[in-house]
Amino acid sequence: MTAPDRRPSPHAPGATPADEITHDALMRRTAERPRRGWRRRVYEMSGGRYNPGISENEAEHNALLRRIRRQLPGAHRVAVTSIKGGVGKTTVTACLGLTLAEHRGDRVVALDANPDAGTLADRLTGETGITVRQMLEKIDDIDSLTEMSRFTSLAGRLQVLASDQDPAMSEAFNRDEYTRICTVLSRFCNLLLTDSGTGLVHSAMEGTLELADSIVVVGAPTVDGASRAGKTLDWMAAHGYRRHAENAVVVLSHDRVSDEVDIDRIHDHFAQRCRAVHSIPADPHLAAGGRIDLESMREPTRDAFLRVAASVSDDFPAR
Repeated sequence: MTAPDRRPSPHAPGATPADEITHDALMRRTAERPRRGWRRRVYEMSGGRYNPGISENEAEHNALLRRIRRQLPGAHRVAVTSIKGGVGKTTVTACLGLTLAEHRGDRVVALDANPDAGTLADRLTGETGITVRQMLEKIDDIDSLTEMSRFTSLAGRLQVLASDQDPAMSEAFNRDEYTRICTVLSRFCNLLLTDSGTGLVHSAMEGTLELADSIVVVGAPTVDGASRAGKTLDWMAAHGYRRHAENAVVVLSHDRVSDEVDIDRIHDHFAQRCRAVHSIPADPHLAAGGRIDLESMREPTRDAFLRVAASVSDDFPAR
């Protein structure tokens, strides 16, 4: 006589649906391997026999990386903007691009759409001989990643497309041309970051906002820096981009601060208006205005850009 089948019916109470049979559900919990600080050294010195686990800071770091690595079903365009110059917009674009490119497995490209001979490529690669103008002249011939890459330079894993260094030519970079450039870049790259100009009524800026999936507004914890960031949001809300304004990530660059300004009040103001707000601490490497390298920045600065990148990634659509 055969033993009765004791497997639960698919409809029996307590049955486990197939979508719950996952790695996380079935594997026994083990202490996560530490990769930072003294915990890592202890783990390595013991040959892995003793695992002190990870610290709260490393657990937070790993959680940020999981958010940043969220998969994208298609191309996603991020516009970094501000109505005011000199608040660190290009620096934020560069560091955000480097952070996303380092921690994601797909392709990330940063485009300098500043009409005033932007410095994004200078800050990232120093290569400005080939620009968006050359790409526009050959755009109908670009049918592969290899062809597209002829017009970009590399900063780590980040591809960079420079703006024209002749202001007269940059001014001619209009909405239709920006759209054509974005169409090509989005065909071969998953993430496109645009370092836009400060003129919100500029033709290319109209195209930037129309095509953007996410917006990063850059300001500073000063009276003028915060006011201009607020006016950027006001302008977007008044000109048909209210969703962008409400969904924006605001980044406050702390290169210039004053004890006379209530920084917490500035932070709270934007936190009530937007999806997220982050502060970037002052950093000597960034303040020098030279070539940007993530490893040369202080750890708190790198961590701050991880939080910005995680907030941007939170806006990626579900698969």
